[in-house]
Amino acid sequence: MPKVLIVDDIRSEVQLIADALTPKGYDCIQASNGLEAVERARTELPDLILLDVVMPGQDGFATCRQLKRDVTTKEIPVVIVSSKNGESDRFWGQKQGASDYLTKPFSPDDLVTMVRRFV
Repeated sequence: MPKVLIVDDIRSEVQLIADALTPKGYDCIQASNGLEAVERARTELPDLILLDVVMPGQDGFATCRQLKRDVTTKEIPVVIVSSKNGESDRFWGQKQGASDYLTKPFSPDDLVTMVRRFV
């Protein structure tokens, strides 16, 4: 069963994503901030990371950069999932190593389609 790490500080957002992916056969694990995400990624080695940008402490861009510089996690695809939908946000996400960018709000079908591209 493919493992997806969902990183978001808003519990309802995590639940929304997990509710869309779990019935499709994905094992969803979670982290509520960037530092926890890096630690979970190192220990759990998920197949994909869905990463929010706006979080307390370390934001998603810095977290993505850290994941991509770590020999243990650098090959794990990261999809930024954020309400920040400007072209500069997408560009910055790519510069940090994100594989793709999904803008909130999204439909469950769009989310599953995105996840299937990587897992």
